[in-house]
Amino acid sequence: MSRARLRPAVASAAAALVLAALPASAHAAAPGPGAGLRPGHQQQAETIRQIVLQGAVNVRDLGGYRTWTGGQVRQGLVYRSDALGKLTDADVTALSGLRLTKVVDFRIPMEVQYDGADRLPAGLAPTARPVSDLGLYATLVGAIGSGDPVVQEQMLGGGRAEAYMRDIYRTFVTSPENRAQFATTLREIADGRQGPVLYHCTSGKDRTGWLSYVLLRALAVPEETAGSDYLASNTFRAAYDARVRAGLKQSGRMQNPDLLIPLQEVRRDYLDAATARIEADYGGFHGYLTRGLGLDLRTLAKLQDKLVR
Repeated sequence: MSRARLRPAVASAAAALVLAALPASAHAAAPGPGAGLRPGHQQQAETIRQIVLQGAVNVRDLGGYRTWTGGQVRQGLVYRSDALGKLTDADVTALSGLRLTKVVDFRIPMEVQYDGADRLPAGLAPTARPVSDLGLYATLVGAIGSGDPVVQEQMLGGGRAEAYMRDIYRTFVTSPENRAQFATTLREIADGRQGPVLYHCTSGKDRTGWLSYVLLRALAVPEETAGSDYLASNTFRAAYDARVRAGLKQSGRMQNPDLLIPLQEVRRDYLDAATARIEADYGGFHGYLTRGLGLDLRTLAKLQDKLVR
């Protein structure tokens, strides 16, 4: 195979193995949160409500959480997800039952190119709203595509993968472009004329996890609860991510696929990197909402009125 033909083939394989959803048959064989339970809304750890699909593993209703003001986040209005390009026909039918009026895709164009566009119910098109991954996707493609364990160790080992993730999280706070994408989404969610919204990235854990954390905190959900929702991606993705690593090792593309674990997981110190930046730049979470994201008090009140009962 020529170099020109090999490069997209390697990139596509890396994307499918590391960042995209497995085929439905693989999902059926891999137990995970909600395995063996009937499809639909499932309650995990009392308050985390998974929507069980075959082609995506990290789809959840963000409602149900109690606020420190005594309210409860309404269900059926905001959903978080991983990529939707591998949904089955049955998944699309299930998604139509959510009555979504907007799907926001935080992936960069390279992710969509190799991972595939969303499969959505008829009449619903995704809104592209890319949030930078600081080149993580391309880095993974390059590392796996090299097939060289020395290169892979140099790129991802020795704490470099973890440092990369912390840098990405800091840009959720420091990048004006990223802040604008998150702020636009929150304003749309707050709009009383806007129906149910789903937002997602590729794995549904970093860009999606950060916005979910921010939204829950803005709704007066306790920080500990918002943090638990963020960390729950590890539970929902564990079986799938383990299969990815096993596949890479079996194929010979990585001798040490555990180098990917810091990139596959969410970790408290990643979240802490972003919140520490908030403290340094804005003096606290309220400053990030109002000065960083540019959300006025009226918008924050609309979020409360719409999403908390």
